[in-house]
Amino acid sequence: MKKNVLIDVERLKYPKSGIANVCLSLIKGLDQKIPAFNYTFYGPKANIPTTKSRFTIINWKFWQKKIPVSIVSYALIHTTHQLSEYFHQIKKDQKKVVTLHDLNFLHDKSSQRKIEKSRRLVQKNIGNANAIVCISEFVKDDFIKNKHLFQLRDNVKIEVVYNGLMFPEKENFLPTRNYSFINEKFILNIGVLFPKKNQNVLLDLISKNDRHLVLITSSAKSEYKERFLEKIKILGLTERVHILENVENEEKYFLLQHCESYCHPSLAEGFGIPPVEAMYFGKPVFLSKYTSLPEIGGDLAFYFEDFTAENMNNVYLDGISKFNEDKVAFQTKLRDRALEFSYLKMAESYENIYKELLT
Repeated sequence: MKKNVLIDVERLKYPKSGIANVCLSLIKGLDQKIPAFNYTFYGPKANIPTTKSRFTIINWKFWQKKIPVSIVSYALIHTTHQLSEYFHQIKKDQKKVVTLHDLNFLHDKSSQRKIEKSRRLVQKNIGNANAIVCISEFVKDDFIKNKHLFQLRDNVKIEVVYNGLMFPEKENFLPTRNYSFINEKFILNIGVLFPKKNQNVLLDLISKNDRHLVLITSSAKSEYKERFLEKIKILGLTERVHILENVENEEKYFLLQHCESYCHPSLAEGFGIPPVEAMYFGKPVFLSKYTSLPEIGGDLAFYFEDFTAENMNNVYLDGISKFNEDKVAFQTKLRDRALEFSYLKMAESYENIYKELLT
């Protein structure tokens, strides 16, 4: 008889976020194989694909932090984010898996109070875990360096499973609005407008060339955004910088398809989904050399060694030139690398971890 496994995908309440993409990919990956377990997903029902009739869905409600749902019938609980507010308590005979996306709160110059608040929440999630799954080797190394900050089970497994993505099945995408920049050479960046994402240096980059900059963002830190907008004015870039909010996937894919390049100068990245998406579309990818990004881009990405305007522009123009030398071959390599981050591979890896713990 198959055992019951509960997977916490509560973060689907932020449907345009990277973690939502990963949760949907895990659901699809498990749905496209013969499942070894009876799966139940805990999350907002409206955002979970309803075709999964062989899966059970427990609809997320905000008050369940105070009155938790029953987990008595589950042999294993998988919490897909280390900052989850749910399923901190498990029964003695249950197993628990937690996905650790990053420990950014230790590195992003947060106040001591905020650091301690985040540390306590991570502790609640991982303190009783049988397996902690890191989304990159960088995250694993960072966790091991900071393991002394947490109390863990003696025999906890620490594994790496890269995020797996679902890529679009069709090839052509249509915009829902008119873009003034669409016939220009433009650099694309996708992500929250936060200091750790470091998008402000992209303004310095385009101040040295004639490219437009397009940012797709779902949220922003108000102080950082204000400084960002002010810098646009100071550098005289008002006509060449375009900030788009809450963009649907169809629109995002259209912009990925038409951009000259994708630039991601992030200072803190547990994995980096947008660079993988850009590689899938065969676009040259320019990354910072920090945290997990070299793992993602490998030898196919171009890296900013520092963030001075001159250096970035030199790296950029040199990279574009190399890309164009044999564009078709380069695009094939980029797409093949993106496909290594498969949602099917991710689902298989997680199910193998469940099997190890439950047999």
